[in-house]
Amino acid sequence: MKKRQPKFLPMSTREGKKLNIDQFDIILVSGDAYVDHPSFSTAVVGRVLWEAGFSVGVIAQPDWKAKEDFLSLGSPRLFFAVCPGNCDSLVNNYTAAKKRRSEDLYSPGGIPKRPDRAAIVYSDKIHALFPEVPLVLGGIEASLRRFAHYDYWSDTVRHAILADAPADLLVYGMGEQQVTEIARRISSGESPGDLTDIPGTVYRVPPSEYDGISRFATIEIPSYSEVWNDRVMYARAFAMHFLEQNPYVGKAVVQRHPKTVIIQNPPALPLPTRELDAVYELPYRREAHPAYTLPVQALETVRFSLTSHRGCFGGCSFCALTHHQGRIIQNRSIESLEREAARIAAMPGFRGVITDVGGPTANMFGMECSRWARAGPCLDRSCTECPTLKISHQRQLELLTRLRRVPGVRHVFIGSGIRYDLLIKDPEKPLSTLCEFHVSGHLKVAPEHISPHVTGLMGKPGREVFEKFLEEFENCQESRDRRQYILPYFMSGHPGCTINDMVDLAEFIHTMHLYTEQVQDFTPTPMTVSTCMYYTGLNPFTLEPVHVPKGREKRIQRALLQYRDRKGQHQVREGILAAGRGDLLGNGKRCLLRRE
Repeated sequence: MKKRQPKFLPMSTREGKKLNIDQFDIILVSGDAYVDHPSFSTAVVGRVLWEAGFSVGVIAQPDWKAKEDFLSLGSPRLFFAVCPGNCDSLVNNYTAAKKRRSEDLYSPGGIPKRPDRAAIVYSDKIHALFPEVPLVLGGIEASLRRFAHYDYWSDTVRHAILADAPADLLVYGMGEQQVTEIARRISSGESPGDLTDIPGTVYRVPPSEYDGISRFATIEIPSYSEVWNDRVMYARAFAMHFLEQNPYVGKAVVQRHPKTVIIQNPPALPLPTRELDAVYELPYRREAHPAYTLPVQALETVRFSLTSHRGCFGGCSFCALTHHQGRIIQNRSIESLEREAARIAAMPGFRGVITDVGGPTANMFGMECSRWARAGPCLDRSCTECPTLKISHQRQLELLTRLRRVPGVRHVFIGSGIRYDLLIKDPEKPLSTLCEFHVSGHLKVAPEHISPHVTGLMGKPGREVFEKFLEEFENCQESRDRRQYILPYFMSGHPGCTINDMVDLAEFIHTMHLYTEQVQDFTPTPMTVSTCMYYTGLNPFTLEPVHVPKGREKRIQRALLQYRDRKGQHQVREGILAAGRGDLLGNGKRCLLRRE
């Protein structure tokens, strides 16, 4: 029976009793503060389950060194679900240089509260306290550790997370369909061990019980023992499971571990527009739970934003979206987004500005490929270079125009970044309209690099594409009273990048007068092509060697990317001289540093 949605998901038995709940059906355990906003996974999963008729309680940021927080809501009727947070706990807790961060944007007041490897820590604690209660893992941290993987923070190859965490099932991807199906089937009397046929999930079986039989066609990749001490085998295993991340034709992927066999079912099918609309039109408060007295900073940047779609076909090597949201664009309807904008406009504190309308890449809204509905995405080639992909911004511009007309809305901006290569390929030239109405002052783009062999390994457009975009952007500024600026994202230390490449990039930034506050030192994270290259020194799809900057070279590359920062100028000078570019030292306009 469908339950009426509460104002907030309850975080205490007292709140549960007010809703006439003596025992919760499902208890969600999160490493983030509970923020009731559609950008936060706990809120989305909790409200979707509630809409399906299940009562849900939330334990947010429990003290993992004690048991009281984990006991606070009692034992659930169906299962515990561990969702460590919107951000991987190790990425959240450490910088690229492996230094511990002093602030957690997903915690009230920025006070760090989550453990390292939160998925395992929370699961161990729950299993010790409730050994008979089923346990389901989900979220980005578990999703991207579903196979044996290189762990940057320990510099080792670790087991698939289900081989380490005492959970019954792992949900990967966005998860609403899977977790609802799990709840329905456990509620009907099935045990977690029976749930081996749900797309978008991973399960395990003892080696002695694995008979090679699955509901789905299967492919077996090199085992943990093989990838642990052989980098070529690691690269091959990665390429094999990467190419099966297709919800229509992908196979189940099997990987043996010393004490268990890990089986990943094919990805869940994309949500159709009607169902995606329903997820985002649930009654989110867009506020942190009232139990918190300190602000949650991560909320402030997205409070008045809209999610228009899911998925990204960009294929950036350093991004794990292919393994999480997939390449197929799942669009919401314009009517649904208009309704959500109207609700935002009626909120206290709204000042007429919708800060962002987008998804992983804002201007992929409405784009589609004729193959997606029958065969899914091609994982062995780039969508952005394929003539089958229909590149048109007409649907996005219609959406933005209609949102501007919602009563109470004065401005609708794009804050989540765009693919500039798609903009300049569209013959209808949408950039001028975006600059006129939807850029607040800075337009975020991510060229990442300009050296051709580096951008090739990154899966990014080349230098000439970025230069053409810059030219078109400048043309859009000629008739404007207030100038706008490009805010480019660049990356240092990516596999394939040498000091010479970074000197070339620094020279390009200097020559083009670009502002480079938004820079990133490449951080290897599980389940990305770039991380596989970082660990193995190989391109996983060709097995060709790839240069991997580490140690001092990596630090020099980072300094070159921020050559204006006085603190790193001795490293900048060292890099310039190592590249044989002494012409960039001196007092000339082309020079990056003054000569000593």
